[in-house]
Amino acid sequence: MTMTSTAPDYRTEYDLLGERLVPATASYGVHTLRAIENFPVSGVVLARYPDLVEALASIKQAAAQANCTLGVLDPGKAAAIVRACEEIRAGALHDQFAVDMIQGGAGTSTNMNANEVIANRALELMGHMRGDYTRLHPNEDVNLSQSTNDVYPSALKLAMHAASLRLLDAMHALRLAFEDKADAFASVLKMGRTQLQDAVPMTLGQEFASYGAMLAGDERALRAALLPLREISLGATAIGTGINAPPGYTAVVRAELAHITGLDLHTAPDLVAATQDTDAFVALSAVLKRTAIKLSKVCNDLRLLASGPRAGFADIGLPPMQAGSSIMPGKVNPVIPEVVNQIAFEVIGNDLTVSLAAEAGQLQLNAFEPVIAFSLFKSLEHLRAGCTLLETRCIRGITANPEQLRATVMTSAGLATALNPSLGYIRTSAIASEAIATGRGIAELVVEKGWMSGAQIDELLRPELLTRPRAA
Repeated sequence: MTMTSTAPDYRTEYDLLGERLVPATASYGVHTLRAIENFPVSGVVLARYPDLVEALASIKQAAAQANCTLGVLDPGKAAAIVRACEEIRAGALHDQFAVDMIQGGAGTSTNMNANEVIANRALELMGHMRGDYTRLHPNEDVNLSQSTNDVYPSALKLAMHAASLRLLDAMHALRLAFEDKADAFASVLKMGRTQLQDAVPMTLGQEFASYGAMLAGDERALRAALLPLREISLGATAIGTGINAPPGYTAVVRAELAHITGLDLHTAPDLVAATQDTDAFVALSAVLKRTAIKLSKVCNDLRLLASGPRAGFADIGLPPMQAGSSIMPGKVNPVIPEVVNQIAFEVIGNDLTVSLAAEAGQLQLNAFEPVIAFSLFKSLEHLRAGCTLLETRCIRGITANPEQLRATVMTSAGLATALNPSLGYIRTSAIASEAIATGRGIAELVVEKGWMSGAQIDELLRPELLTRPRAA
C-alpha cells in the first residue's frame, strides 16, 4: 500500500483491490475502511471492548521489541511502534478501532485495524504523514513475524483473562452477600421445600448459605479456566509452522508479552494444534454457562420465596426497586432477579453459539473466532453486571419474615417428619393425614391427643435440633 495526497479531507491509499479515499483524520487505513463497509452487522465495534484493543496493542508492542532484539526490525521503527502501542494501552485512539466485532476473515480485519492504527500513529511520532507507508508499513513492520492466526486468538485470550478477573471480583462480592445473609438468618426457622411441596424444617440461614456455596464452586471453576487463557500461540504465524518468523522469536515474544502484561504466559506446546483449536474458549464458555444456570436458579428461588406478599410464600422480602405496574397500584415486582434471569438466558444461548462455531472449524484454522469472541465478551460483561446488581440492589436488602416462617413450620404436615423419631412412623403418618384433611396444625393435634406437651414440642423445634443430623 502507498499513499498519495488528495483533497484536504481525504488521503488516497492502495491495496490489492485498488485505491480508496480514506478520511484524512482517520488513524486506520484502507483495509479497515473496507472492513467497515463489508461488515455492518452488530453495530458493536472493537472499541466497545477496551480489553481487546489493549491486548492487541500489547501483542504488537511485544512483537516490535522481539523483532528489534532479533535484528529483523530497525530500532527507530521499533521505538515508534512501541510508543504508539503504549499510548493505545493507556487509552488513546480506541475510537479508531472501528471494525464490527462480527466479521468474515477469521479476525484479519481486527488485526489489520490494529496494524494500521499503530502504523499511522508511529508515522506521526516519527514526523511523517499518516498513510506514508514507504517509511513504516502496517504489514511489513507492525505485523512483522506475525499472522492474524496467532495474533487474534492470543489477543482474545488476554482480553478474556482481564474480563474474567473482573467477573471473579463481582462473584466474590455476591458470595459474601449471601454469606452475610446466612449469618443474619442463622436462627430463623422455616420449612424447606422439595418439588414445591413442604419437606422438612431448615433455617433461612442454611438456605442462603447454600447459595454462597454454589457460587464458591463457580468461582473455583472460573479460576481454573484462566490457565488455558494464559497459553498463547505467538510465533505460530499462519498455520503453526512459524513461517516468516526468525529463529528464537517464539520464546522472545512470549517473554516480552509476559513482561508487558504481568501474566505468567506459556507458549502452546503444539502450535499447529493451537492455531486450529478453540478449546480455551469452549471451556470458558462452559464455566460461564454453569454460573449463569446457578444464578438463574437462585433468582427463581428468590422470586418464589418473596412471592405474594399476601397470596404467595412471603418467606422473605426483596428490597423494592420501582413501581411494578402501570395499572395495579402498590404492586412491586422482583425486577433485579428477573433481569439476572434474562442475562442467564443470554449466556446459555451464547454458549451454544460458541459450541457451534468451535465445531465448525476446518483444517488448520477456525474462521469463526469473531463470533466466539463477541459471544464470550457479552457473557463476561453481562454476568459481571448481573452479579453486581444482584449483590447491591437485591441480596444486601433482603429481609426475613420470621413470624410467618415459624407459623408455616407449626402448621405444615412436614413437621411430622421432625416428630417421627419421638412418635414413630405410624402415629406421625396418621397425624399428618389428619392435619391435611382438617387444615389443623401438627403441633396442635399432637398436644390435643396427649402424645406430647407444648413444651416438649417447642424443645424439639429448636433450630439447632431440627436442622442437623440427630445426636446418637
